[in-house]
Order: sequence, then structure tokens, then C-alpha cells
Amino acid sequence: MTTTLTLGYSPCPNDTFIFNAIADKTVRVEGVEFTPVLKDVETLNQMAMDAVLDVSKLSFYAWMAVKDRYAMLKSGGAMGFGCGPVLISKKNLTRSDIPGCRIVFPGRWTTAHLLFRLWAPDAENRLFTSYDKIFETLTSGEADCGVIIHESRFTFESAGFRPIVDLGAWWEEKTGLPIPLGCIAARTDLGDGMIQKIDAAIHHSVKTAFAHPEKTLPYLRQHAQELDEAVLSAHVKTFVNDFSLNLSEMGKEAIDTLESMARDAGAL
Repeated sequence: MTTTLTLGYSPCPNDTFIFNAIADKTVRVEGVEFTPVLKDVETLNQMAMDAVLDVSKLSFYAWMAVKDRYAMLKSGGAMGFGCGPVLISKKNLTRSDIPGCRIVFPGRWTTAHLLFRLWAPDAENRLFTSYDKIFETLTSGEADCGVIIHESRFTFESAGFRPIVDLGAWWEEKTGLPIPLGCIAARTDLGDGMIQKIDAAIHHSVKTAFAHPEKTLPYLRQHAQELDEAVLSAHVKTFVNDFSLNLSEMGKEAIDTLESMARDAGAL
């Protein structure tokens, strides 16, 4: 008997790199058929609020809100140094200007939004859209500044924007820890045995991608917003690393620190 499980992740290069070997069935779990569901991370976050998917990529901020129903896996996450979200604008803004600005974010439950709230707790005029519409929202004048994630980190300057603050660098300076961006989580009602098998499969998929990165390129290109191979490569190298294989004790400390700061700030 085969069990079919829904597996949610984003179309961004780091996720398609990680899940390529599962998507093409190079890596399997005996008795399990995965149905990939590719959505932007905020859509996945919102779906998790209703426990729609069996296994899903989630922002750590979202996972904190649903961890009674979703168990965080050790593999497949996005965490590291030098990979944080960036606050950008067309205008020459300083930190003192931010409380009076309209700020756009790639989703209410993204870790990007949480990090901004920790950095600028007095900035309350916050708007939300999908990550791929941040540039458009800023260019139209609907917002004064915005927080970018994913490929936009590598293209915002050539698109005519300037950085106000690298929220990842701010986090690293404040805590000395890697930036916890996103994790893979499985519904707790799948049971410990199944969750461990899924975790092991994702670990194997990441190792396979590291061993044969060239085999992931067609899948990356199929779903990426930015098709330039140099950008795709930089994206994967920035967001997929040893923490993607295993969160490790340092990774767990970073998650605990972020959750503690979120609770102290009234963000949870």
C-alpha cells in the first residue's frame, strides 16, 4: 500500500535545489509517494495555519505559530551567515526615517517581517505582498521601502534600489548566531516513524544535490524568477549549506533565540 503525502516548497533556487532528487524520484521513501506543491513561502505559511500540507517549507516565524501541529525537521532548512533579508528603497532613507514610512514585506509570517519588527518596533505602517512584487510595489510608489528575500538580494542594486539595512547582518552582530530563515516541517499526526523517514529522505536529497549540482539546473531554471546561471549559483551557495543538512546545536540555539526575542517583542 502506498501513502501519498503533499510536500510544499517554494519555487526559489534553494528549495528546488534541495528537493530536486525527491521531485525526480532519485530519492524515495518506501511506501510513500510525494506530491510536490510549489508556492511562494508566505502562501505555504498561510496554508500551515490550517494544516493543509503534510510536509512543508515554512518561515521560522510561521513555524513558531504552528509547532503544536508541525514538527520541525533537521534537514532542508535555510539558515546561515550573510544570507539575511535586506531593507531597500529608491530613496535615501536612514533608520530615523523608517517609523514614518510605508514598508512592504514578502508576507506577514515571513522571518523577514519578524526581523524587521525586532529592528524597528515603532514602524507600524506595514504592507504585505508576494516576494516577487516588492520591486513593483516600491517603483509604483505604494510603499517607501521594502524588505527583500530570495533572488532579489542579488539583483536589487542593478534594479535601481539602495540598501538601508541588512537585517541579517544586524542579527549576526546582535546575537553572533546564524540567521534562521526557514525550515521544513511535517505534520505531527504523521507519527515519529514516518517523520524520521521523511527527514532522512530530505537529508539524502540535499547530499545528492551537493554531489551533482549540475543535475539540478533544469529544475532550478524551470521555476526560478531569475534565470541567469551566476545568480542561480550565488543563490544556492548563499542559502544552502551545512545547516541544510543538519540544523545542529548552533542552529537550534539561533531558533530559540529568535523565538525568545519574538515573544519579548509581542510578535507571538
